[in-house]
Amino acid sequence: MTTDRTDAVESSGVTATESDVRDITDLYHEFGEDRVPAGQRETSAFPVLSKSATPGWDPDTWEFTVTGAVETELTFSWDEFRDLPHETQKQDFHCVTGWSKLDCAFTGVPFTELAERAGVTDDAVHVMFSALDGYTTDLPLEDCMREEVLFAWAYDGEPLPEDHGGPLRVVTPHKYAYKGAKWVDGVEFLTEPELGYWERRGYSETANPWREERYS
Repeated sequence: MTTDRTDAVESSGVTATESDVRDITDLYHEFGEDRVPAGQRETSAFPVLSKSATPGWDPDTWEFTVTGAVETELTFSWDEFRDLPHETQKQDFHCVTGWSKLDCAFTGVPFTELAERAGVTDDAVHVMFSALDGYTTDLPLEDCMREEVLFAWAYDGEPLPEDHGGPLRVVTPHKYAYKGAKWVDGVEFLTEPELGYWERRGYSETANPWREERYS
């Protein structure tokens, strides 16, 4: 099925005025002195990088799942996911290949919203994200339970382009962007750490841009 992304996303009401946007671009103070981390260069472009080709998706059959160490496993259709409480944040985006794009406005559902709905159990320590193209990436639970970790479906007031992860991607501005899965379709809460796609291939598990943690 050919996806009409504009209709699918705009019907959820992603338009936000400037006063509605939460600016979290100052989070770098928590990690270092410079907004653009060492080894990064600022760019006005938004390069496209993926492990494979852009997968197709059908809004009528798409599902998002929350599984693992939770009290209640959850499944959302596309319409149900868009109806979840969401917000727009101004964030910075740091790619492990060395470029940073500042002041990106992403709209989506905070990670904490899903965690609270599912009821994360006390033995959960790690999170695995899965995606339509088979990609996976992992993070410690504490790195996910931050206000700026979003499941984003819009970028700068427009539907998230499919080559940038649409219909839905994770954004993690405190980490290199490979920690933010494109085309994300599920999250699993784990009781033991596991490695994702790039992490198994030598990329850093911690991925802190201000420490240039690019590789293990």
